[in-house]
Amino acid sequence: MKTSEFAGFSPETFDFLWGIRLNNNKEWFAEHKKDYVDRLYEPMKALGQAAFRPFLDRPGNLLKVSRIYRDARMHYPVPYKESLWLCIRQDVEWWAENPCLYFEIRPEGVSYGFTLWKPKAAAMEAFRRRLAAQPEEFLATLDSVQKALGMEVSAVCYKKPKEAPQKELSPFYAWKEDISLTVHKPAGEDIFGPELGQRAKTFLEQLIPLYDYFNFVTQGLRE
Repeated sequence: MKTSEFAGFSPETFDFLWGIRLNNNKEWFAEHKKDYVDRLYEPMKALGQAAFRPFLDRPGNLLKVSRIYRDARMHYPVPYKESLWLCIRQDVEWWAENPCLYFEIRPEGVSYGFTLWKPKAAAMEAFRRRLAAQPEEFLATLDSVQKALGMEVSAVCYKKPKEAPQKELSPFYAWKEDISLTVHKPAGEDIFGPELGQRAKTFLEQLIPLYDYFNFVTQGLRE
């Protein structure tokens, strides 16, 4: 894979993103395709390659960088997406059911972090079984990640939470989906330039223990 250093996004990146939101048609895109490639897609690829370096010697993980084109077979009302994202995950068919580290850029700004978006019910059952059997393992992992980042994991919870074997585990037994720890940055000087790449890369690296934990939990469901 050809690599290049991430030089950062720019105001022109967001000019393009706002442009495609307001002019989502083939004519406008054809006139601005060079902006898409130079200002958005190539920087995103470079950022993804930098973020993926800690995973190069870890079999089974892959880097996926999205493209702006929508699948014509799905008959979307507009031909292009309004955002681009990269995702580090296991080589699985449906990413949303599995943990991933990601970075996304939209007209409003960027976000990056960890997510387990739409896990199967069986995956959450496996998580609760492991949590009940070895609570210290998960609590230590969660504590170290949250302390390192100064943030807490959030999740969408069941309306009627599952009963936990220990009171301290009750908040985690309530987790249903969209388990995430994410940074959101609005478009502005703070995300222009190469420093964003280093901040995002460091943040994602600190999330690896949480990513590994949920990959271990869901691994048996993929075999």
